[in-house]
Amino acid sequence: MAPFISTLLLLFIVAVGVSPALGQTNEAGEFVCAHDWGESNLGAVPVVEGDAGWLSCPLFSYPSVYNYSSHQNTGHNLVWYHIPQGQDLENPVKYSARVIKDRERVWLQPAVPADSGLYICMLRNRTSCIRIAMRLSVLQRDEVVRGNACELPAVGETRQEVIPLEEGKVLNCPGMQEAAKMADSEPTVSWYHQSPERSHCFRYPFWNVDRQQIGAGLQFHRMLLPYRGLYFCTVHYQKRGRSLNFTRSINVTAVYPSSVPKEPVVLQPAAGQIYTVRQDTEARLVCRGWFPYLESDWDIWWTVDGKTLDKLSDRFSRINKQVGYDYGDRTVESVLVIKDLQSEDLSREFNCSVRNQRGFMTRRAQLEEEVSLPSLELGCGFGVTLVLMLVLFVVYQVFWLELLLLYRSWFGTDERHTDDKEYDVYISYARNSEEEQFVLSTLRTVLENELGYSVCIFDRDSLPGGNLSETILLSMQRSRRLLFVLSPDFLLEKSFSLLECRLGLYLQHGHQASIVTVVYRSVSKLPCVEVAQLRQAANTSVTWRGSQSEAPRSRFWLRLRLALPVRPLALGRRLIDSTSSHSDLAAMALQRVQRIQNQEANQSRRNRRASASQSVRDRQAPPRGRGRVKRWSTYREEGSQHSRRCSECAGFAGQVGDRGAELTVETERQQVTPDRTEISCEAAPDPDYTQTSQPTPDPDPDPDPEPEPDPEFSTEPDSDCQQNHHGTKHKQQHVIGSGTSEEL
Repeated sequence: MAPFISTLLLLFIVAVGVSPALGQTNEAGEFVCAHDWGESNLGAVPVVEGDAGWLSCPLFSYPSVYNYSSHQNTGHNLVWYHIPQGQDLENPVKYSARVIKDRERVWLQPAVPADSGLYICMLRNRTSCIRIAMRLSVLQRDEVVRGNACELPAVGETRQEVIPLEEGKVLNCPGMQEAAKMADSEPTVSWYHQSPERSHCFRYPFWNVDRQQIGAGLQFHRMLLPYRGLYFCTVHYQKRGRSLNFTRSINVTAVYPSSVPKEPVVLQPAAGQIYTVRQDTEARLVCRGWFPYLESDWDIWWTVDGKTLDKLSDRFSRINKQVGYDYGDRTVESVLVIKDLQSEDLSREFNCSVRNQRGFMTRRAQLEEEVSLPSLELGCGFGVTLVLMLVLFVVYQVFWLELLLLYRSWFGTDERHTDDKEYDVYISYARNSEEEQFVLSTLRTVLENELGYSVCIFDRDSLPGGNLSETILLSMQRSRRLLFVLSPDFLLEKSFSLLECRLGLYLQHGHQASIVTVVYRSVSKLPCVEVAQLRQAANTSVTWRGSQSEAPRSRFWLRLRLALPVRPLALGRRLIDSTSSHSDLAAMALQRVQRIQNQEANQSRRNRRASASQSVRDRQAPPRGRGRVKRWSTYREEGSQHSRRCSECAGFAGQVGDRGAELTVETERQQVTPDRTEISCEAAPDPDYTQTSQPTPDPDPDPDPEPEPDPEFSTEPDSDCQQNHHGTKHKQQHVIGSGTSEEL
């Protein structure tokens, strides 16, 4: 049918009088073909030097238009011309035993570097001329085998072959049929396999039986994943007694078996998924479709209200791209772009659809307008929060000691209410040294007068007599903290402070005593073992830095306050001063206690004067029976017992003072430690005062009592109190000494 149509076409041209001669002569007298298609867009044909190769005229790539047999019947001849590399003059191809023309092909058996250049195939007769050019490249062997594990010179386009897993297929070497037409005998083929990792090359026969060469083809009985990769086939044949060969490559890919479902699926949007969009902005709706492997066409598209995008305005467009590939199954993404989204677009129906040879699926995408957040307010709030956090961080880094003291003042537990200790801190230091002046003039003054702590200094607060070790141990046990002022003179051999150090370590190991060390001078180079043990056992270690630590608000005093017991900051109304000392609060409480003591002292004086007046009247009055004498002797015995009790209490004056001050200012909850070194005789109640405050009815009252003398001129009670005071002072020492020994 095609030759007949071509013949009719030529006859029609002649009939209408149009000159069919499309060839003409130029000014130089050379023939020029009117239909010149130029150089073929198929690219250069590569041939390896020493291998067989061929050129096929591109005009016959479309047999429905140009057929070699049909044109031969109509008198057309195929002529080949060659323009060598680097030249412009075209010459007819010279055929020989190496260069052979076979129908529409020119064979190079084998190819040499001089064969490179531009080849022109011209189909012409007396009335027509058609020509097209193609390029031939003769490559060196080293250029081709580079990066090839099998080191085979495979040229030309690599053919793609797809084999389903667990299924079979036959691979045929490309160009085998052409070689069979030219060969003098049946060609043979050698097969090679390069692994997917491109590290090993295997030559047939392979290590398994799933792949078998049958004739010139390679049979896959069962496709497995390790069989993927690049396959090379080398064709060997004989032509006029010369051995020729060429190599081609095939890329084998494994896909999922044909038995699995092959219908396409819409992955996104999911069922009921809502896209949040904003008006007057660009909206992007994403649709993802999954397409199982099929040797057929597939498609993914969007519709708006049932219309495709090509029927809508330019505001709607789409962008398609492949986002996944898994053994032949591909995932494709289609993005619907809506420019300048309007309010009416929210009510439109957007559908994403997928389709292939096996099925069809569609899913709707719902739109919802985005609720705008107050970005300015959120930004300002976030900024303010960030600044506040930064400020709080800086404040904590600078004032962390003050903050801890404030927290302890509010929420800390006062240890005075939970134990029976008498002192807050026991201070141990080196005697007859520079540290002694520091302890007595600075450390003691600040702790007692400004911070309100009860301090035990052995040289000041202990009574003479008794066992020294037992007395020190008792004083330490009655203290809540053990404070050691460390210096090179602290642990001298046979020093008093060395004994205190060892007793403190004994209490720390056996009774979990809290130890605080104040490094007055460096002791790091001292070889004494007790220094290391003491610093290791200490809960807190504070270093005195001279003039930098003198201020009450310095870091030294703040750290020392953290190591000492808690002192609440409350007196009646809540008074808070976490960064300052307790001097104001302690002074207020001390003044309160002093006023109460003064009032009690004045009342005691008045009672003693009244008692003295009554005693004078009793002595001047004549005796009226044994009852009065017995009553007087009873009063004297009660007075002596009370005096003995007062003397015994004097030995524990510090503890009684603490309890009395605590009861006196119980409403203010502030402890003030009275001076334990002075015991006023006036503060002790008189036995006559006891009798006066609780009088007993006289069985024989005096009907005519003598006039009472003026109490201001009576001095006997004062002298008696002084005698009792001096007398009981020695008893106090004896009682305390014996009590200490019994306790230890």
